[in-house]
Amino acid sequence: MLIETRSLSKTYRHIRALDGVSVAIERGEFVAVMGPSGSGKSTLMHLLGCLDLASSGTYRYDGVDVATLSDAGLAALRNRKIGFVFQSSNLLPRVSAWQNVELPMLYARAQGKKARRARAAALLDAVGLGARAHHTPAELSGGQQQRVAIARALANDPALVLADEPTGALDSKTGAEIMDLLTQFNSFGLTIVMVTHDAAIARRARRVLSFSDGVLISDRRTDQSDRPLLYAGANG
Repeated sequence: MLIETRSLSKTYRHIRALDGVSVAIERGEFVAVMGPSGSGKSTLMHLLGCLDLASSGTYRYDGVDVATLSDAGLAALRNRKIGFVFQSSNLLPRVSAWQNVELPMLYARAQGKKARRARAAALLDAVGLGARAHHTPAELSGGQQQRVAIARALANDPALVLADEPTGALDSKTGAEIMDLLTQFNSFGLTIVMVTHDAAIARRARRVLSFSDGVLISDRRTDQSDRPLLYAGANG
């Protein structure tokens, strides 16, 4: 089991943002998290990404109780085992696509310069942007920037990618292309947990967790026929 929470809760100034959530996610799953504003879905993502710690309950990542980790241990977990994709790509604006992708590898100090550049180039090829490796974010479309963000999330070969509204700032066609890309990586074994407000996007996942007032109110499998075939285009 890659992710397991038991009675996970988070309180901010007497407000219960997450209330007793127990969920298990296996390796290779694609899970969508839905709910209205204030439902607890973003709080859950922060806890799963080790960006915050629970007030009570337990969260085990790959069998390890994250509450037992030091600050350095949490930082290493975030950097090496979890990739993050946000609604806005959050790319460094003044450096190239390949330098943005290389950044997590620099932080991890796990590879030499030549190996880092080769992996960054390979990841940009994988997301259809090999020809734009030397372009800065300002020279890329919104969809292309999100492709770079996905490549960056995969830089250290994480087991898990957390995607927070990855299509929220994109038009429907470009959003569908980004979902095709995430679906493709999931088919290779990558575990993805994605927050979305869009029911059509959520149906592209294999499973949907729905939240309300900090409580998990449903956990259902999606109909696999709802998942369209991979889009043939690229460079959205």
